[in-house]
Formats: sequence, structure tokens, C-alpha cells
Amino acid sequence: MAVSALTDIASVSRDTRDHVLVSWSAQAQVSPLVITHAKGSWLYQNDRRILDFSSGLISVNLGHGHPKVVRAIQEQAARLTYVTPAFGEESRARLARMVAEVAPGELTKTLFTTGGTEANEHALKIARFYTGRHKILTQYRSFHGQTQGSMTLGGDNRRWAAEPGITGVVHFLNPDPYRSVFGADVQKALAHVEEILWYEGPQNVAAILLEPIVGTSGLIIPPDGYMRGLRELCTKHGILLIADEVMTGFGRTGKWFGMQLWDVAPDMMTFAKGVTSSYVPLGGVTVSAAIAKHFDDRVLWAGSTYSGHPLACAAGIATLEAYKEDGLVEKSARLGALLLEKLRGLAAKHPSVGDVRGRGLFCGIELVKDRGTKEPLERWHGPSSALANALKNELFKRDVYCFTRWNMVFAAPPLSVSEEELEIGVRAIDEALAVADRYAASGKFE
Repeated sequence: MAVSALTDIASVSRDTRDHVLVSWSAQAQVSPLVITHAKGSWLYQNDRRILDFSSGLISVNLGHGHPKVVRAIQEQAARLTYVTPAFGEESRARLARMVAEVAPGELTKTLFTTGGTEANEHALKIARFYTGRHKILTQYRSFHGQTQGSMTLGGDNRRWAAEPGITGVVHFLNPDPYRSVFGADVQKALAHVEEILWYEGPQNVAAILLEPIVGTSGLIIPPDGYMRGLRELCTKHGILLIADEVMTGFGRTGKWFGMQLWDVAPDMMTFAKGVTSSYVPLGGVTVSAAIAKHFDDRVLWAGSTYSGHPLACAAGIATLEAYKEDGLVEKSARLGALLLEKLRGLAAKHPSVGDVRGRGLFCGIELVKDRGTKEPLERWHGPSSALANALKNELFKRDVYCFTRWNMVFAAPPLSVSEEELEIGVRAIDEALAVADRYAASGKFE
């Protein structure tokens, strides 16, 4: 990609340090890498090239700079940059139809937002409006956003600083085939949920909201039969099932949406990230026909100035078209199987590798001190991120970026990734894991 002039990295770093509050960080401890441009699977700092092996925040599903989406944004900007949500607008209406066409089950109408956290806030409100009930059940290993309501919905430690949160949210344990008390026993995991329901009163529960595959809280894949069992529990008690597809949506798992891995239809679905490949902020909550009809003669008390923003929706249309035209959902399934095979091959070389798991181009490596005890190499929600930072830095030395968190390494490249780029990413992870092996053996990185 041609760049007319080199960016003054020192100036950008200085302005960032002096004037930007960096998310989720103690400000004196961060020194962000300055990125000047990006293309395909690659980030650039002027002439330096870095493989984006986690698609940004597992969101740039198309890869960077897809010409179809860039062109759509440009054309929409020339035609119409904004119109109030109370007006009809072509890109908004068309994208809503396109989402309904690929969504799981019979989801039909979408309320657009600017991101996933708002989508989950609106899903929570809609569930309470529709059912007349107050309580929402969510999983402990989960993340649903950073605003007060969605933060409370998550079980992630990022909610602690914002507590007390909103009322009526009850957490339950995930079925984690690798390390949970349920193991891969679906019936025990479902019995736990039903027991929680009886303690809370199923007649008081509006919805169960969960990620089909847990994202940044550990890439946890439920055992087969679990989602089907939850669907049956919800139907039995008149509870809505809400799928948070912010990270699992739009081809990431080798299906259009994560719930389609188990052929389960939710009553609502939230999304963001991959709907525009993160080129323009956009999210939404898509609801079933029954829920949509409920608001035919009742006010939907939800919305925002930027709901269904034309620039974002135009980007969304082009993004969904690109997924289809480029065969990227199918490619995610095919290359995801290859990536998982390559990552599992690393376990034989690295004693710190406890588990490797994934679906589509959504894979993760869990690191342990001892495979027998499965003791995490860095305690989840613990006070130290030394391991994650050390691994990230080792990968950067090899010009590869991977999202790391405590004892997890996330390998989730763009769906457009090539097999050659997969090799580069896996080779870098292989070399960086020597740091984890030393840490497991001695408690030291060197």
C-alpha cells in the first residue's frame, strides 16, 4: 500500500501519552504501538509490517481496507451522511433485511446501535418490556460490554470497578469441558442452570443471555447439546434466549453466527464488530417476529441519535456482500480446521500448553503450569498480567500481533487470511511459547 509520507511516530506517541485515555489501562504503564495504515491481514508502522493475527479485537473479519467496503463508505458519504432514525433510509432498511436473511432461526427486525454494549443494553430492556419480568441470567465467564448494564451482565473482572451495577442480574457457571466442575457432562451443566432458576423463581426471569462461544473471557466452547438444552429450558419457562454474537457473528466460527453451530434459534441476537468488519461503528439487536409484533401497539422505549447511521449501514451492506462474494464464511470453516490442527501440533513441543480449542478462525491456547493439575500458568482474574504481556512482546518482536489475556493466547486472524499467513502466525506463536515454557518451569521469563 502506497503511503505519501511517513508518519511522525514520536509526535503521535507524545500526543497519545499527553491527551488520550487508553481503555482498560493504568495510563503510566502503557506505550501503545503506533499504527499508520493497514491492508489485508497486515498492520503497518510506516515501513514496518505486523501480521494482525487477532483481527484487531477479533473484529476485522474481512481484513483491513477491503476495497468494496471503502468504496461503499465513500459513495454513501457523497450521497447522505446522516438522517434521523425516525426517517426511512435505504441503507438502513436494506441492511436490516440482509441481517434477517442470514440470522439463525426466524429473527426478523433489528434495532441498530453504535456497538455491542448498546446492543446488549437494548436487548436487556426489550426482554423486560416483552416479558414483564425483571431478572436476567448470564454466565460468569463472559463479557457483554462496558456500560453500566452490560458491564453487570458480564462476569468478567472488568465489572468489579463499576459495582454495584444494575439490579436483577444473576450469574451461573459455564460448562467448560476443559476445567469446569461439570466437565463435558451436559446434563449436570443444565441441571445447575435449572437449579439457579428455581432459586430465583423462573416466573421472575426475563431472559438468559450468553455468548455462543465465550470470547475474551477464555474462548470456552460449550459441549454439544448444551445450547439445545438451554433452548428447551427457556421455552419451558417462558424465558427468552438471547445470543450475544458480537464476537462470534459474521463468519468468525465458520458459520454466519455461532448459534448455527448447534442449529439453535435464539429469541434475540445482538451483534457488532464483524457486521462492518469494524470499519465504521455499528451494532444491533435482532428480534423474533413475536417480539417485534409486541411493539406494534406499544412504544419501544429504546434508541439513539446514531441508530442505523447511513455511513455505518452502507459499510454493513458492502461487508455482508463481501462475505458472500469472497466465500469467507466457508473459508473460515476450512482454514479454521487447518489452524486448529497446526496449533494442536504445538502441544507436543511445549509443556505449558494445556488445551487448544476453537471453531472456525476463532482459536485459543490455554497455558498451564502442569497438565495434570491444569493449574493456570497465570491465574484468571489475578493481579498479574506479566505472562500475557511477555507473550505479546515476544510476538511483536516477530512482527505478529495476538490478543493475549492472563493464560490465554487468541489466534483469530481475518477470514481473508492466506495459508502462508497462517504459517507465519503459528510459527511466531511456536517461538514465543518458549517464554511460557520457561515460566512454567522456573517462574521466570528468562
